[in-house]
Amino acid sequence: MIDLPTNKKIILFDGVCNFCNDAVLKIIRYDKKNQFVFASLQSEIGIEITNYLGIDTSKIDSIVLYEPNVSYDIKSSAALKIMNEFGGFWNVLQIFWALPEGFRNIVYDFIAKNRYKWFGKKETCMIPTKEIQEKFI
Repeated sequence: MIDLPTNKKIILFDGVCNFCNDAVLKIIRYDKKNQFVFASLQSEIGIEITNYLGIDTSKIDSIVLYEPNVSYDIKSSAALKIMNEFGGFWNVLQIFWALPEGFRNIVYDFIAKNRYKWFGKKETCMIPTKEIQEKFI
């Protein structure tokens, strides 16, 4: 396994998905504690991390939140854990933890299944601007 930052939480995302790219930009904006870094699932490092974790991305179409040497989460649990770090209004969304994970993931999977149809997709992964380059591994 390559050398990963141990003081950051790594978010793996679909690099060609417009919705996912917009979500990454929002996370960067709300990440006031500077605790997240990003890699696309399609990148070398994304593939290496998912292989290391034993995640088959052809079967699990999901965001991955990986905290090296601690744990990883996918789907709705990953999304809720990410939003939990923002504080303020975002804390209201933590009420969704009360729902069973299976139900939350049905909703997550429905959005994931339709994301290209609703939001479109890029031909290649997003290239970060200089201002946010250090947020990507």
